[in-house]
Parts: sequence; structure tokens; C-alpha cells
Amino acid sequence: MFGCLVAGRLVQTDAVQVAPDKFVFTLADYEKLNHVVVFMLGTVPFPAGMGGAVYFSFPDPAGGGGSVWQLLGFITNDKPSAIFKISGLKAGDGGAHPFGMVGAAPASVAQVGVSVEALDQLAQQIPASSAAVSTVDSFLQFTQKMLDSLYNFASSFAVTQAQMTPNPTETFIPSSCVLRWYENFQRRMSQNPNFWKN
Repeated sequence: MFGCLVAGRLVQTDAVQVAPDKFVFTLADYEKLNHVVVFMLGTVPFPAGMGGAVYFSFPDPAGGGGSVWQLLGFITNDKPSAIFKISGLKAGDGGAHPFGMVGAAPASVAQVGVSVEALDQLAQQIPASSAAVSTVDSFLQFTQKMLDSLYNFASSFAVTQAQMTPNPTETFIPSSCVLRWYENFQRRMSQNPNFWKN
């Protein structure tokens, strides 16, 4: 019913059913992982009114052979796949979950669990905040960093009129002009990140 994908690895469809409503994937060398995708295979839908809470488990940093479970989010028939950031969870706090200890796993092995639950229960659960994949588009992030870099670079060459030496081959642009462009571009990006396509 479920699949699990980690970049650079083969798709996993070998979830172990540990209870009638609980499924677990094993992820070796989890310390090297940043994101995980959990998805429905499309062969079997959730029963009406049901969805899947997605959990991530890693060995308890305090030792003792236990596992720390953290809620990542959920998948449903209407939202059959989701990407979760797991790199920030490794040192985070978690708690026990009905998955319990699913076998004794080596220290470098983590688990992704899917628990089939009622949709109204899923809506009341709060995922780990660091598990959410940023909703800010990577292009928007790049553009912001590029604007900051350009402004900082141009500002590093700023001189007063008294400091200017005549040079017939050099063109000078007032820094206030660059600042106005910078603020205008930021404003337009915040209103519509795709304005530049027009």
C-alpha cells in the first residue's frame, strides 16, 4: 500500500506490517539522510474517512536501546504523497508511540512508520515543526540571496563625492539608486514571485 523514497536510493515498497493498521520501513545509515518521501502506491486506497500518520523513529540519543518517535505529517487519498525533512529531527525530542520498539535496530538504522488513523484524529495532531519541508520556493530563496549579495557587493565600493577621483573610463551609479532598485525588486517578489516572467 505504501512506498518510501530517499534520494540516491532505490524505492522501498517492503514495509513490514507490525499491526493491522501499522506499517514500518527501515532506513539504514539514517545519519546521512536529509529528506524522505512517503507515498501511496495507488493499488489500495485508505478506507473512507481514514489516512496515514507518518512517523520517523531513530535510536534514542540517551541510549538504552529504545527509539524516539516523532510525527512528521500525514498522507491521505487526497494527498497521496509527502516530502519530510528528517535531518533536523536527529537530535530532537520525541516520545513513545504505539509502534513501540519494532525490533532491536542497530545504532545507524532509523524507521519510518505509517499508522492508519481517522482523518479527524490526523487533523488534531501536531507534526514536529522541523519536519516540514520549507514552503518557500528555492528560486525565491536564491533570488533573495542574490539581491542581498548584489547590494552588499555594490555598497562595498561606495565613496562620497569628496573621495571620488576623476576617471573618464569609469561610470558611477548613486548607491541610493541601487537601494531603490533593491527595495522595489523585493517588494515585487513578495507580491508575486513570478513577476519577472511577464
